[in-house]
Amino acid sequence: MRRALVSHPGPRWGGIMPAALTMFTVSGRLDLDATAAHIDDLVGMGADGLVVGGTSGEFIALSEFERRRLIETAIDVVGGRAPVIAGTGYFSTAATIRLTRHAAAKGADGAIVILPYFQKPNRAEVIEHYRAVGRSVGLPLMVYNNPANSAAPPLMADDIRRLYDEGCVHAVKSTFATVHQVHDLRAEIDDGLRVFYGSFMAPLEGMAAGAHGWISGILNVTMPDARDLWVAMANSDIAGARKAWSRIRPIRDCFLSHAVGDVSDLAIYKAILRIRGGVAGYCRPPIRDVAAAQLGRLAEILETVDDEAIREPIDGHFSAAVGASMTARSLE
Repeated sequence: MRRALVSHPGPRWGGIMPAALTMFTVSGRLDLDATAAHIDDLVGMGADGLVVGGTSGEFIALSEFERRRLIETAIDVVGGRAPVIAGTGYFSTAATIRLTRHAAAKGADGAIVILPYFQKPNRAEVIEHYRAVGRSVGLPLMVYNNPANSAAPPLMADDIRRLYDEGCVHAVKSTFATVHQVHDLRAEIDDGLRVFYGSFMAPLEGMAAGAHGWISGILNVTMPDARDLWVAMANSDIAGARKAWSRIRPIRDCFLSHAVGDVSDLAIYKAILRIRGGVAGYCRPPIRDVAAAQLGRLAEILETVDDEAIREPIDGHFSAAVGASMTARSLE
């Protein structure tokens, strides 16, 4: 049963918010110019906000200096056109506070903090971690509830409600294969807590469950269709939403079905950008880029996706990606 509304001043984030890729050179160096150009493209395509330095931003492969420079670069290039949510989580509470304070000082609109990872803290320790960060930094905080990638226990709706009622957190990215967590959060907590569906598995269902928006790495390469999906769901147009999702799903399935080989989803997204002629960087090892021999198969899949976008536009307008170059370029 939904609790009575409580006044919790905080951000009204919502909509389609890509978890932006971080670009590297072919030799593995941080490429801030390419990253900035890609972020600018995402804002230009209508992103309602950006998450930088998250899982899709390969934060785990970055030094603290690089994470600071990435956050600063994103804030500068966005220039207030959309909220910038900085990935500032570490296992260490002290390190998380330090980077979150830096993000706040540089003008970030909020911070997304991953569950403290690897050492498997218990639930009480995880809650205290967020409490300490939230009380130490005057910046809206988003819980990155992603137990699969962190090996920490997930926070339940009651846990997040407690932190929200204490004023320590303001939003949550719910990254699970299922969507019932979104239902639970929306049923248990008032509308002041911004709830984002955070997987690429079932965004339509996540939106139907009441998510205020969608945050995912796949949005780096599906922005026009994702916006169509969001608008269709906002208008209760299930048929239109299913059409939009049908154009996103094959890209998701490139990773799930290993259609182009056993490669990371991040490598697939960067290869898609390269095939379409956009700004594209490389991954940082141990993640491997899509090999030249695999690009042809990926280009075939993309051609089918983009042909479908031409045949069945949503609400009479064409996807911004339609007409993009489909010439496969081999990796350097």
